[in-house]
Amino acid sequence: MIEVSNLSFKYPGQQEPVFTDFSLRLEQNKVYGLLGKNGTGKSTLLYLISGLLRPAAGTVCCDSVATYKRRVETLQEIFLVPEEFDLPSMSLEKYVKLNAPFYPRFSREVLEACLKDFELTTDLKLQALSMGQKKKVFMSFALAANTRYLLMDEPTNGLDIPSKSQFRKVVTQNMNDDRTVIISTHQVHDVESLLDHILILSQRELLLNASVADLTEKYVFEYRPVDDHSAAVYSEPSPQGVAVMAERREGDAETQLNLELLFNAVTKQSI
Repeated sequence: MIEVSNLSFKYPGQQEPVFTDFSLRLEQNKVYGLLGKNGTGKSTLLYLISGLLRPAAGTVCCDSVATYKRRVETLQEIFLVPEEFDLPSMSLEKYVKLNAPFYPRFSREVLEACLKDFELTTDLKLQALSMGQKKKVFMSFALAANTRYLLMDEPTNGLDIPSKSQFRKVVTQNMNDDRTVIISTHQVHDVESLLDHILILSQRELLLNASVADLTEKYVFEYRPVDDHSAAVYSEPSPQGVAVMAERREGDAETQLNLELLFNAVTKQSI
């Protein structure tokens, strides 16, 4: 379990804090979607969870251990895939040989399966890859590490449309009862089918903390004729007429979550 308690954090040289007395609890065996406008602290939260940043006050713990202490047994259970990164000038085989031993449950079988799904092979030179290919390789390694906590910051940036579908496939296939995944993204339609739980950040506070099951039980997300706004809590124009988020009434069929519509409704304080 990840527990953030009364967290405060500010970058050196900045006047405004990123977080002030912020708390959050994340349970295992869930895929969390972490959403928010630019500058709301999504990436910072992932870095704090991974132990790359240290809170000014409060605590960030994984399994009751403060992550800023960077204990080996804690780091072996956390893998962060940042939005931007580089890989060393070496073969994938050498990279795996150097890094895989750190992770006790690293699976060569999972690595090869993920690479196959991404239509890549193991005989790669990392320096020769495009940014999209590097993302696929690094995400494959991250999943193969079999850590309990997998953090991804904008994982679909730089991926083409077929690769985004491949990404959803490899994440789904490698979920288990012990793993917690947090995906921070602006590309909501790329990941909405993966998510179990939605977190929406505003400046230093959490606007929404709700499961997808609860949201789809309470609301319907659908397209209607322009003049139909019945029971709507939020609506916006769309090429299909009007996109509506409405309270689910008795007899209404459950609809698929529209994450972009939900985000707009929450950030515009419609719910």
